[in-house]
Amino acid sequence: MNWSMPRPVLQVVASAIAVACLGAFTLGVFTAPARSRLPGDGPVGKSAEVLQAADAQPLIDERIQGAATADELTPEEQAALEAEKKAKEEAAALAKAEAEKGAPAGPESAPALTPVPTPAEPAQPSPPPPPKVEEPPF
Repeated sequence: MNWSMPRPVLQVVASAIAVACLGAFTLGVFTAPARSRLPGDGPVGKSAEVLQAADAQPLIDERIQGAATADELTPEEQAALEAEKKAKEEAAALAKAEAEKGAPAGPESAPALTPVPTPAEPAQPSPPPPPKVEEPPF
């Protein structure tokens, strides 16, 4: 075979590659995490302790039970709901007053858009140039 480098240089390169492979394998072995549990094995050691939460509360499914009713709300929550209702009523009254003054509301109040003139025939983009052909380096 015809090699591009002298044989001693090839041997040095091959040995450097072999040393790098062995070093990577050794680092992988020494830095691998400790053996973990297999399926069916129980937890062992300090991590086997079961944690008990002192303030744990079961989750409720509001989608099935529905939202909390007024008798279940705290006084602060009831006050917040009443304030929200008053704000909505005031906004509705203000909108009604504006409508009575003659201010148009809704989509008819939007300014009319003028149509944009279109060119008679759309310009066709020129085809992309053919790709450059590169010759192999050898």
